[in-house]
Amino acid sequence: MMDNTNPNPKSREELEALINQSRYYAKHMLQKIGSVPPALVALTTVGLMVFVPSGLEDTDVKDKFANTGCLLAVGYKASAVVMILDSWATFRKRPGLPLPEGPPSQSPDRKEVVVLMGETRDTRAQQFLFIQRNSSKNFTGFGTSLLPQFEQLEGRFAQIIPPKVPNDSDALMARTLLIAMGVNVTNHGANPMWN
Repeated sequence: MMDNTNPNPKSREELEALINQSRYYAKHMLQKIGSVPPALVALTTVGLMVFVPSGLEDTDVKDKFANTGCLLAVGYKASAVVMILDSWATFRKRPGLPLPEGPPSQSPDRKEVVVLMGETRDTRAQQFLFIQRNSSKNFTGFGTSLLPQFEQLEGRFAQIIPPKVPNDSDALMARTLLIAMGVNVTNHGANPMWN
């Protein structure tokens, strides 16, 4: 779901391709391990990058993941990024009714979803992939849903890419901070899903 009306055609193409790659990652992980580790996928000056944190167990770790994503986007001059997160979601039972109270993770009507939040400098896109499982709780595919198009997503995992291409000095500073944080960029060869 693209939400900008006049994006640069190249940006739109890059973002659509990156979202497709992210959907593949989510499907592969659900088939392989039954869940989707959070990840940031970025198209950068050194190629496709994937950053997977060790987990998102608390607010500090979530903030660190988002901040690391921003530093990667600046340090490697990303032209497109997609945040991949699994989550629980709840929805109104009918239009006009209030949303269910409490966190979605505690709702009996919750839906398990993978959220793909993509962005370039001039466009944003989101996809909500509804996870389908069989009676043994094994992943069987993604369901379809008719969700409205969102004008904007906000929060710690949105607006990762800087609005302007970073200059060389800012990119170097971001890479230096990443190294100080212990984030190492490694090229694993031909498989872009592990770089």
